[in-house]
Amino acid sequence: MELKGIYTALVTPFKDYKVDEEALKRLIVFQLDGGVDGLVPCGSTGEASTLGYEEHERVIELTIKHAHGTVPVIAGTGSNCTEEAIELTRSAKKIGADMCLLTTPYYNKPSQEGLYRHYRKIAEDVDIPLILYNIPGRTGVNMTPETIKRLAEIPNIVGIKEASGSLIQVAEIFRLTDGKFTILSGDDNLFLPMMSAGAVGVISVASNIIPKEMQELYRTFFIEKDIFKARDMNARFMPLFQSLFIETNPIPVKEALYFMGMIEEELRLPMCPASEGNKAALRKVMEESGLVKAAHGS
Repeated sequence: MELKGIYTALVTPFKDYKVDEEALKRLIVFQLDGGVDGLVPCGSTGEASTLGYEEHERVIELTIKHAHGTVPVIAGTGSNCTEEAIELTRSAKKIGADMCLLTTPYYNKPSQEGLYRHYRKIAEDVDIPLILYNIPGRTGVNMTPETIKRLAEIPNIVGIKEASGSLIQVAEIFRLTDGKFTILSGDDNLFLPMMSAGAVGVISVASNIIPKEMQELYRTFFIEKDIFKARDMNARFMPLFQSLFIETNPIPVKEALYFMGMIEEELRLPMCPASEGNKAALRKVMEESGLVKAAHGS
């Protein structure tokens, strides 16, 4: 299975503190209509850390159901407990996920050897393609390119979502793995420069609201190789990319989807709605981008 292009890190819509299954279906249909290359439920954007075990399974199951086999589903199954990550990954495989995304263990702050053993153990115990997820801003530990190189030698570890924010790190991963290990950007605002350093796609927050536009950006740079057009597109999207992180993800993107009439304005504690000032700033950017107006007119 080729791993390139736009993969949406799906939000998990809630209503009255339960998973809003109808809203999730709407979101998935919107993504498929937008031409994304894959769906990623139960990641950071999906508030996986606040989902109960049965809810976690249900969100993955619904995503697979509504994707109808048209795009791969990459289930978030990471944990700071290796055994729990194995259990979640086994469950995702049984449900029918195509791959699993595993964040580096948070809070524990393991050594590089500990990270290697964590991922190796999961790969040995569950025969499913695995994608590493390096996001030190959330987990407190950065997985080095040298560790990633070691893990890339394990057959069913097939790629990495790289969200360290370092283009140097991306270039080093590409160099150390001879360009043979799939690198996906974990940052929308760095997606374009990361492609120039070796990334072949993105697991995107922004594609929740602009799936077609993200696909166009990818194709313009990576397929058509029109660097200058891609540069101008990226510059046009940048205010939106930045506004989606005006507060901690996924608060702004859920507000954006609420403005578009796609979901309820509901998060789970400790996440809470954005401040009124940030809501206004986000809405202004969306109006300037034509998103709110288009949604109201549809």
